[in-house]
Amino acid sequence: MIRAKKSLGQNFLIDQNIIDKIVNILELKNKNILEIGPGTGNLTQGILKKNPKKVLVVEKDNNLSKLLKEKFKNKIEVINQDILKIDENLLSDQTLTVFGNLPYNISTEILCKWILNIKKKIWFDYLILMFQKEVADRIISDFNTKNYGRLTILANWRLHIEKICDISPMSFKPKPKIESTVLFFKPKKEFFSLKNSKNLEKITRIFFMHRRKMIRKPYYQLFNRNINVASKIGIDLNSRPQNLDFDTYFKLTKEYENLRG
Repeated sequence: MIRAKKSLGQNFLIDQNIIDKIVNILELKNKNILEIGPGTGNLTQGILKKNPKKVLVVEKDNNLSKLLKEKFKNKIEVINQDILKIDENLLSDQTLTVFGNLPYNISTEILCKWILNIKKKIWFDYLILMFQKEVADRIISDFNTKNYGRLTILANWRLHIEKICDISPMSFKPKPKIESTVLFFKPKKEFFSLKNSKNLEKITRIFFMHRRKMIRKPYYQLFNRNINVASKIGIDLNSRPQNLDFDTYFKLTKEYENLRG
């Protein structure tokens, strides 16, 4: 008998109505699919019914990997590795449509890794991902709200995001203590161009380190007390980090890059 491992943040999706809703978001026929954290394969089964061209699944748990191989045979390719240690750009020479009931304990880390590692040729066409509701609320929040932060800015830099639905704890086994949310992501064709995505990560990390304090101190730290950049962009240094919208953070990052050549 397979038991969910708390250490891996496992909660297996068992609600067939939710599974049907997720696999019907897109037409999957002849698509190349990547599923993260398939668990016991309930969502995998739903995906296979849609006649995709190929299905890759990444499952870190050794016992679950063996179960999936026995259950689906050659219908899927099982990659028994940690998704955080995989270079997603090398998973396939074809563009992948990604599904994931992401482990709650590393979901934000996975999403940030994927965004920061996007190359010129993007390895995915869509992401259909499940998060803790409070994490999803942060991803889709707007500026001047309590949920707005680094994750919001990074995700909205390169991706269009749409909320699909909330999911009750009753839809999982074992039942988590919180609600979940499914989000749909699509790469933006037009986005603010930066030399290095890591610079946006750095700017937002430093600004939101003390989110309730004024931005003067982190601004001075990054720009060596040079107030010309703030004047150019029109930033009030008495603002709090959540008061600055997406474009302001993108412009700040661009100025930071320009000052460093």
